[in-house]
Amino acid sequence: MSDIRLALLASPTEMARDAERRLRATYDFVAPQDAEIVIALGGDGFMLQTLHQMLETNQIVPVFGMNLGTVGFLMNEWHLEGLVERLAKAKPVKVTPLRMRVTTVSGEQHTLPAINEVSLLRETRQTAKLEVQVDGRTVIPELVCDGVLVATPAGSTAYNLSAHGPILPLGAGLVALTPISPFRPRRWRGAILPEKTRIKFSVLESVKRPVSAVADQREIRDVREVEVANDPSTPLSLLFDPEHTLDDRIAAEQFIT
Repeated sequence: MSDIRLALLASPTEMARDAERRLRATYDFVAPQDAEIVIALGGDGFMLQTLHQMLETNQIVPVFGMNLGTVGFLMNEWHLEGLVERLAKAKPVKVTPLRMRVTTVSGEQHTLPAINEVSLLRETRQTAKLEVQVDGRTVIPELVCDGVLVATPAGSTAYNLSAHGPILPLGAGLVALTPISPFRPRRWRGAILPEKTRIKFSVLESVKRPVSAVADQREIRDVREVEVANDPSTPLSLLFDPEHTLDDRIAAEQFIT
């Protein structure tokens, strides 16, 4: 492990930059494109940014994050000492992203990955009206809501949980389909679906009631159709200290009151 090539990335915050300087004075690092493991300093947002950059460049290696942000759900604790020893003991966790395919009102098409969730959100004061299809079958002809999201297990404790969606264990092979402030059908609270399910949203009255689609941090506005599916071709690997892995954290969230 002492000969493994490490790269170091840091968010632009003062705390992360200070930690970066201290690590560079203590350890040797290579450029990200030459690395076997990436060390990411920051919060969950920076971790998502780092993973998306890997997907865009198709240079995917394990990432060991250290929290210098706020929540740090996807990160390990920050320590200067013992980095090489921690990496040698780290437990890898595989994360499979979603793939969002969007067609806008004007006919433009976009394809974006999502590690946490894909969400559709109303753009104006008026509620969104959406048709929901699952594997080609219409399951909700008209969902009137502020929005709806599809969350991976890794993202099920983020926006999905805030919208009262279910917590999904890692490796469960499931995704959560969760409405955001649903008005009609009033009693529908979402669904848990196999990860291989293909979900399609059609925006009804897309001009009068415009809707945006967001894949993690990237937004496409004025959408007409959104298709969401699991993308097993680009698995990602996060490294965690064995005493506090991501699956442990997800399980613990079920008992937080």
